[in-house]
Amino acid sequence: LLKLFHLEEQGDRPINRYSTGQKKKIALASALVPQAPYLLLDEPFSGGLDPAGIAALKNVLRRLAQDVQVTVVMTTPVPELIGELAHRVAILRNGRLEHYGTPEALRIGVDAQATLGDALTSLLYPEQGDAVEEYFAGEEGKA
Repeated sequence: LLKLFHLEEQGDRPINRYSTGQKKKIALASALVPQAPYLLLDEPFSGGLDPAGIAALKNVLRRLAQDVQVTVVMTTPVPELIGELAHRVAILRNGRLEHYGTPEALRIGVDAQATLGDALTSLLYPEQGDAVEEYFAGEEGKA
């Protein structure tokens, strides 16, 4: 795992000498060590991961789900990651399940012509579309 996250040369350093991104990689590697059937990750792509770390984590999560049959549950504020990694999506609001299904089913349920990112944004932030329209309506009056 150290090699996967490009940390093999620093493997013996004290943790307080690592950068924020390196600490994030160590935390993720630590979560991957046990051979548990479930892996719970809270925003694993946030917090200082570099592009190589993001790519490595995506590949590991895909392989865990496909080859090792690990159920990966993760939170993410980035809808685009959902399309790349998720087989099922659950959208919770205030502790209640609001939407559940495959990424494609959720997309079609919102708008068959929408991208997955736009559909998920609409489900997650339904007021955003109105706020954008109001903003631009106000801008037209100023022009």
